[in-house]
Amino acid sequence: MKEVLSYFLRNVEAADSLEGIARWRLLDEVVRRRVDETYRALTWLVEHEYVRETMAAGTESIFSLNLHRLVEAKAFLAGEDRSEGQEEK
Repeated sequence: MKEVLSYFLRNVEAADSLEGIARWRLLDEVVRRRVDETYRALTWLVEHEYVRETMAAGTESIFSLNLHRLVEAKAFLAGEDRSEGQEEK
C-alpha cells in the first residue's frame, strides 16, 4: 500500500490503470533487484581485480576490464580458478 501511495506522492500528476500500476511496480522491483545484484557482482570483481573502478569528481564510477588480469579472468570464467573463498557472480 505504502509503495503505491509513495509513487503517487512523488508523481502527483500520475494517472494509470490497475494493470499499468502493477507493471511499473513489477518493473521497479526487477530493476532494483538487478541493480543490487550488479552492485554486488561489480564489488566482488573489483575486489578480486578482474575489473577496475575509475572515479572522477562529479561523475559515477566507471567500470572496465583489468587487462593485466585478462588470462586469469578467462580462466575464472572457464571454471579453472576456484580458489578457496571465491564465489562466482
